[in-house]
Amino acid sequence: MYKALKQQKWAIFWTIVVLVLCNIKMPDSPGHGFFFEGFDKMTHMGFFFVLSVLLFYGKIRYQHTFAFRTLTIFKILLINAILGGGIELLQWKVFTYRSAEWWDFGCDMLGASMAVFSYVLLHKLNFNENES
Repeated sequence: MYKALKQQKWAIFWTIVVLVLCNIKMPDSPGHGFFFEGFDKMTHMGFFFVLSVLLFYGKIRYQHTFAFRTLTIFKILLINAILGGGIELLQWKVFTYRSAEWWDFGCDMLGASMAVFSYVLLHKLNFNENES
């Protein structure tokens, strides 16, 4: 268990960064976005894309193979859903100066899904190269 967690150190660090950044009080800005409209949603996608990539990276380092496992994908999506949902619950009940939105959760899952798609695509391309 410790060895598996040790391989996930970057994902754990990034999770802490995401938790802090998603729950700190942001300066008031005119309009609907910090820099532009939709910036918040794009940030959520980016945070969870990076988190998923780091989770895949840690898993690959732990198992010493790029093996394609459906259970790994399910676990990574579940971790993202729990974290994304938890952040929205915290924003709703604890950090009330932040707004909890279903769209943020949707963008979290979209970012995670983009990372899963990339992982599957790269695995299939690598598998097809090794086969020829």
